[in-house]
Amino acid sequence: MSSHREAPAIAKDPVADSTDLYAFVSPDAPNTVTLIANYIPLEGPDGGPNFFEFGDDVLYAIYIDNDGDARPNVTYRFRFQTKIKNPNTFLYNTGPISAINSASWNRPQFYSVTRVANGAETVLGEHIACPPCNVGPRSTPSYAALAQSAIHNLSGSHGKVFAGQRQEGFYVDLGSIFDLGALRPFQNLHLLPLPAVPGVNGTKHLNVHSIALQVPIADLTRDGSSRFSDAADPKAVIGVWTAAYRRKAIIRGDGDDVESGPWIQVSRLGNPLFNEVIVPMSKKDRWNELPPTSDSTFVQYVQHPELAKLLPVLYPGVFPNLAAATGSRDDLVAILLTGIPSGIISGFQNFTGTTLADMLRLNMAIVPSSSPNILGLVGGDAAGFPNGRRVADDVVTIELRAIAGVTYPLVNPGFTPDGAAGLIYDIQDPATNTPPVSYLSSFPYLNHPESGFDVPS
Repeated sequence: MSSHREAPAIAKDPVADSTDLYAFVSPDAPNTVTLIANYIPLEGPDGGPNFFEFGDDVLYAIYIDNDGDARPNVTYRFRFQTKIKNPNTFLYNTGPISAINSASWNRPQFYSVTRVANGAETVLGEHIACPPCNVGPRSTPSYAALAQSAIHNLSGSHGKVFAGQRQEGFYVDLGSIFDLGALRPFQNLHLLPLPAVPGVNGTKHLNVHSIALQVPIADLTRDGSSRFSDAADPKAVIGVWTAAYRRKAIIRGDGDDVESGPWIQVSRLGNPLFNEVIVPMSKKDRWNELPPTSDSTFVQYVQHPELAKLLPVLYPGVFPNLAAATGSRDDLVAILLTGIPSGIISGFQNFTGTTLADMLRLNMAIVPSSSPNILGLVGGDAAGFPNGRRVADDVVTIELRAIAGVTYPLVNPGFTPDGAAGLIYDIQDPATNTPPVSYLSSFPYLNHPESGFDVPS
């Protein structure tokens, strides 16, 4: 959660498990969009001697739909390759890693980036170096410099890229929310009550592996434009998702394994929490195998989400209006499956059409500002989720409040949200609007990973 171990099969395959997806107009480079796809959930920073890395046998992809049919118009593909410099040591590094090409780093990883647009493939970079994991002050004494040197320019003015370990930027009270839906700040109101206490960030001091791109807006639009008349311009809206693939067959031998057959999708991610909170357990693995164009199969679970039925049960007397609601939650369909049409929220839309598809939808005409969050769900500005997703967006609070009924009046004016619906949160108190995680002010925005040596006891 957001998409950590979200389905039974992919929970056994962490290097192909997408954890979070971000898409936002870059605040310090507003003519570009930043796309970040995270993989490998819940990395312990001190996880040696075989520290975390991307899968050499996995194809990673970030997809862009710019014409509203939930099919990719622009694709970025990533393949990784790991080298062993010294086959006679068990060590990840045999001395301080002073640079990403250091002879002391025994297991460096490299990757290629390929862009596919209009059926044409363009290799934007080959043999690009990842940074090492943040082992500790002896092994990686100047980690910030190592990470900075791993930001590479792509060919042909197509932007820049980073792929490597990052600090987990997503925050959620994992221990509480999966303990029968408890929210610590409100658990005194729970069916099985305990005294109310502040939420605990279950992903604190953990890392992930990030694939990050910062690309020109013109590379993502259907006609190569980078300027829009206003937020109503349909060309300004894109849909984004990520997916990971494995070969259908792997032949095991005495030497190297041989991959064969077509690539088979094993995970995907668009909106945060979709597979975790919306899709039932029996269908989670199937959802991960399907493209977004198949998501009409799951619309019933968006229209009638299980969590909306559970909240009044778990918090007796707190959500009476939600308990009495019987209509279809077409507000959630708009947020998660079509984008929000113009006319519902003044001056805003991120509608991609009537095709039902789980994609992260971004209106690139909207740049960071000081205006309220577009749905009034939490502090922030109009550039935040569900208009794309920035690294600090409190998506758990936003989606909890939406499911609890705060957005239902957008399509059902006769519905009055329960007072508690606009107050619930799990960690970040919206009154202070301060994330429990720090971030960088420039690309790749997610902070440097936690050090294995410095993990608190």
